Amino acid sequence: MRLFILAFAAGVLVLQMQPELPVWPQWALAGGLLTLPGWRWPSWPSRLLAIVGCCALGFAWAGWRADLRLAEQLPAAWEGRDIEVVGVIAALPQDFSSGTRFEFVVDKVLTEGAVVPHRLQLSWYQGRGADQADRPPLRPGERWHFTVRLKRPHGNANPGGFDYEAWLLERDIRATGYIRPDPPQRLAEMVWQPDYLIERLRFAVRARYTDMLPADRYPWAGILVALAVGDQRAIQGDLWTTFNRTGTTHLMSISGLHVTMVAALFGWLVNFGWRRVPALALRLPAQKAGLLAACLAAFVYALLAGFAVPAQRTLYMLLVAALALLSGRLIAPSRTLLLALLVVLLYDPWSVLAAGFWLSFGAVGALLYIGSARLGEGRGWRQQVRAWGVIQWAATLASLPVLLLVFQQFSLVSPLANALAIPLVSFVVTPLALLAALVPWWPIAALAHGVLDWLMSFLIWCAAWPIWQAPAPPLWAAIAAGLGVAICLLPRGVPGRLLGVPLLIPALFWPVDKPGAGEAWITVLDVGQGLASVVRTREHTLIYDPGPLYSAESDAGQRVVVPYLRWLGINRVDMLMVTHRDSDHSGGTASVRAALAVGELRSSLPEIGGEPCLAGQRWAWDGVVFEVMHPSAEAYQRDSKTNHLSCVLRIEAGGRAALLTSDIEAPDEAALLARDAGKLAADVLLVPHHGSKTSSTPAFLHAVGARAAVIPVGYRNRFGHPKEAVLARYEALPMTLWRTDRDGAVEIGLGAESVTLTAWRRAYRRYWYDK
Repeated sequence: MRLFILAFAAGVLVLQMQPELPVWPQWALAGGLLTLPGWRWPSWPSRLLAIVGCCALGFAWAGWRADLRLAEQLPAAWEGRDIEVVGVIAALPQDFSSGTRFEFVVDKVLTEGAVVPHRLQLSWYQGRGADQADRPPLRPGERWHFTVRLKRPHGNANPGGFDYEAWLLERDIRATGYIRPDPPQRLAEMVWQPDYLIERLRFAVRARYTDMLPADRYPWAGILVALAVGDQRAIQGDLWTTFNRTGTTHLMSISGLHVTMVAALFGWLVNFGWRRVPALALRLPAQKAGLLAACLAAFVYALLAGFAVPAQRTLYMLLVAALALLSGRLIAPSRTLLLALLVVLLYDPWSVLAAGFWLSFGAVGALLYIGSARLGEGRGWRQQVRAWGVIQWAATLASLPVLLLVFQQFSLVSPLANALAIPLVSFVVTPLALLAALVPWWPIAALAHGVLDWLMSFLIWCAAWPIWQAPAPPLWAAIAAGLGVAICLLPRGVPGRLLGVPLLIPALFWPVDKPGAGEAWITVLDVGQGLASVVRTREHTLIYDPGPLYSAESDAGQRVVVPYLRWLGINRVDMLMVTHRDSDHSGGTASVRAALAVGELRSSLPEIGGEPCLAGQRWAWDGVVFEVMHPSAEAYQRDSKTNHLSCVLRIEAGGRAALLTSDIEAPDEAALLARDAGKLAADVLLVPHHGSKTSSTPAFLHAVGARAAVIPVGYRNRFGHPKEAVLARYEALPMTLWRTDRDGAVEIGLGAESVTLTAWRRAYRRYWYDK
């Protein structure tokens, strides 16, 4: 049975890597035909066929679920149009700097002819209209009448980046949008359904913590909220850096260990009380009563936690174990874990896309793996200390392949940090956080925060230690590392354990992919409405604009640029060029400078320091020539509009050239033509000002003579870029047009042999893109 479940899981995983959805009924039929012989005739050939059949069934199951979910779409004709809807706020609203974001379940569409998916993600922006200045507090379970503008699910598509579209698909959110100024109306204070009631309870707990522990005086209050109700977005963004560097991320949300602890506590209390009531003990043995109470407590806590994968996994394992004990059967722990895996995949086949899925099941699998080999060892304190050390070693080693594949780093201090953090968070902080949620008394919450304050001081100290960073390894190297981990964790005395070490080497020391001498690779990243690009030569890296500021809490430097460079294995840049002041170009500057070592800074912004961009600046790296074409010294004295001071950079490699133009406008293009039109010739043009009507004059485009142009632009952006007239101007020329909103990140290769362009959405397409 174990192999069958693993084969089913493999089929689910393979489906999530497909560029297009297959015809799933054919796979279901093939899987059924191959699986049946394995159940009737348990010979090795038939079992092998059954394993293949289970893989096909997993493929078909995930395909069927995806087919159902993608069938519900927002028609393109209704994107960006006013639609009146009535529905219910279905989850915890999340406040951000300019408003509130929440999930909304549509009950009724009032606009005639409009087709709207049943679940939306909406933003209610503060101050986008006079009637929104006094936006009321929103609570889960409320029914509202809104006028909304929607668009299809769309996220940035970049190497090493977060797949927002996959996340929306998993949550069954088939459109996103915002509230229009038409006065919204609250129609009901509460819609009495179980799921809304649970979300209202979570909201109430979060509100109590906000009242008891104001964020300005209690900086770790968000962690307590995350431990109590699973709201990880309550934790400040910079704290996740500390948790990542110490390997304690898994503790700062509701994990399987926390669910187990709560279940064990309630089970013990019921068992203890049940034994003391003879009438109850005669009807049902106290052990079984305690077991049922533990399962109920785990179920309630998992719901309170938002039903995340680690909580699901623990709940299903407890239910399987409880059923086995109640029926008088014994089930191996590994079989219990795999049955929980099967239930998770049947419920949510997209869970395999989340790193938490692999870390959760991988860590528990590793602990069961080493535990089964150490049954019967001594129980003295020395053995207990040694066992604790072995558990830390196994959990750290088991997470290594996933951390390198997904995050390109792992914490060297993780065993030390977790040795203290696991017992303290699991057995002190979390119980106090839950007690404060049940009994909202300030001293309890303050005590939990005080213990957490001491722990955070220790973790911040640990976070200063070095971490291991490496480029993202290929999938085969991560799989080989997983096999190496299994060999290294074999029991003492088993020969050949050191043979697992060579299998870890490719993932640990995967080399940085570099251009050849005299070549340049330019990546125009997909950052929405803004610009961020990375230029690499053989031994040097330059960031040409770090991207937009999304909100007070996030920017493209933090979300896109830094993850991309870590995916490449780069933690130092030789030059950061911030072309001008506009926040859609400079918004990520602080995050890049905080996360990476920056050798040189050039910009047209005197307030951030560094050297100013000036026409005529020229340097060469590894046979690649860089030249700043604009602005001139006179432009700094003459122009007050920031676009006119945009740094224009020409890159030449092997006789091929790219011209990066930032936000220059028609007067700047004319100035470039007047200074030296011949120097503007390039094979690839980064389209000025995102295709605005103020740029891309015919004379400028003729002088550049590019064969390819890249437009850095956001999907359905509010400026309407690129403008139709400008787009027509480019399409009339003999060139290929690329767009980041359609193609994702665009990789440009300059070299003596040729000029190549590759789009991330095309090269690594997934079936949910543009759906």
